[in-house]
Amino acid sequence: MEHNENNSPSRVMIIAGEVSGDIHGAALVHALQKKLPALEVAGTGGEQMRAAGVEILYDIEEMAVMGLAEVLKHLRRLRQIFAGVCDYAVRQRPDAVVLIDYPGFNLRLANHMHRHGIPVIYYICPQVWAWKRSRIKQMARTIKHLITIFPFENRCFDDTGLAVDYVGHPLVDELAEARREWVDAANPLRRAQVALLPGSRTAEITRLLPVMLAAAEKLAVKHPELKFVIAAASPGMEKVISGIMAGMHLPSGRFEIVCRQTRRVLCESRAAVVASGTATVETALLGCPMVVIYKVAPLTYAIGRLVVNVPHIGMVNILAGREICPELLQGAATPAAVAAALEPLTHDTPQRRRMCDDLAGVAAALGTGGSAAKAAEIVARYLG
Repeated sequence: MEHNENNSPSRVMIIAGEVSGDIHGAALVHALQKKLPALEVAGTGGEQMRAAGVEILYDIEEMAVMGLAEVLKHLRRLRQIFAGVCDYAVRQRPDAVVLIDYPGFNLRLANHMHRHGIPVIYYICPQVWAWKRSRIKQMARTIKHLITIFPFENRCFDDTGLAVDYVGHPLVDELAEARREWVDAANPLRRAQVALLPGSRTAEITRLLPVMLAAAEKLAVKHPELKFVIAAASPGMEKVISGIMAGMHLPSGRFEIVCRQTRRVLCESRAAVVASGTATVETALLGCPMVVIYKVAPLTYAIGRLVVNVPHIGMVNILAGREICPELLQGAATPAAVAAALEPLTHDTPQRRRMCDDLAGVAAALGTGGSAAKAAEIVARYLG
């Protein structure tokens, strides 16, 4: 076990590369600060980690790219950020480096930190169980401690010698208050509105939102009572969404953009169309029936089909072990198909009731809460 040998404050680096990592990183910092009030924290992140007192070396706005084509486009800047993070760590010698998801960047960073004798703790396991299982042995060599958030992940590291602890999903705590505040238990159908979650990156939104909006148009014709709310992750993404909507002739008064209130929107909506990713877990925990869609660059998808070895792409379906929410991928994600899958979820139907029950089962499998505090307990062992 590593310890800070002198009386100086403990120092830790936390590396997050996207919005979800920024949120989970901030929760971890708050939990660590309760144990170590003088803790010094630097790393990469966004507004949440900055507000928690982290010295942000590089912002996730520069790092949140998805898919092979997008990574290649931004490769030069990502390499610069990687070199900058490595240089800072070697100069400052933190007591530990905590890596949060973001595997393409962070698994390479784990190797570099290991070579320089800096302990690495990985919080939120990369999805090596879905692709590149060969990386499991590499992780066991370079990581001191792995903290997982899904109950099935620990089994992948049996017999590797890597210390692994399951702490439950951080969203369980983060969303409990949202459910208490916004879910109307007396009205299980919620408002006559549908949430559209096109993702948090420009490339995602550009591919997915036109399909979502065209599907919503079809439903709007058949169900004039329905309203459609597009959830924007940030003001920057709100501008991207506005630009796309301006190019479409949408029915007046039926479509609204709401910025940074995704959880409230989901709590109040009868159903949702969601970009595959962490948002499907969030939607499940908030009990909102959903259709999952996913589109990436053709080259990225072709390569992904060769290396991904799970039967479902939506995490909500992976956790359930079967398809409880429809998944529409690439060419199958047409406006007509999305509208057809979504329509039964917007009213009190057997399909909607069955999906609500299934989502409750997924939520129960994600733990009872306290994941950030449990993760902080593990990280603190390495900080002295």
